[in-house]
Amino acid sequence: GLYAAGHYNDALSVQEANLSMMRRLHVPEGVLLDVQSNLATTYASLGRHERALQIKRDVYSGRLKLLGEEHESTLRAANNYASSLYDLKRYGEAKTLLRKTISVARRVRGDSRELTLKMRWLYAVALHHDPDATLDDVREAVETLESVTPSWKRIFGPAHPETGKVQHALKEARKKLAARAA
Repeated sequence: GLYAAGHYNDALSVQEANLSMMRRLHVPEGVLLDVQSNLATTYASLGRHERALQIKRDVYSGRLKLLGEEHESTLRAANNYASSLYDLKRYGEAKTLLRKTISVARRVRGDSRELTLKMRWLYAVALHHDPDATLDDVREAVETLESVTPSWKRIFGPAHPETGKVQHALKEARKKLAARAA
């Protein structure tokens, strides 16, 4: 309730105390990872992105050990971790993680699942936002977004809150490709 009301500092105190108590009570690892994930979101909302990144990395690692690379929760944790890397402009690390996990998501979940599409979208924007991106990287970003965008629109519809963001990412990547190719 505190988080939903925008009282992030208060929510952080409660979440940290809750996590500490759960650890003392030897709550199952999966539950601890859920609590840590919420804690990371609160840190990010407070602008403490490095701390949020550390926790998201730990959550991904924990999910990987507990559930394996093919589990939906592990793939979500990987996407959350990659998203934090992207937000901190650590594009190389985000791309490396996403290359690995996208192939797993596509194999296990298929190309038309929301999580797979989100991972591919994030990978494409990390590709073309990277200041070290090559022309081939930007081309790959455009190709990826040209595949993701119609699938996203077909599956989720034009009214979905993120459809416009996916379309904007494609437009932005095409613009960057045209400028780079010229």
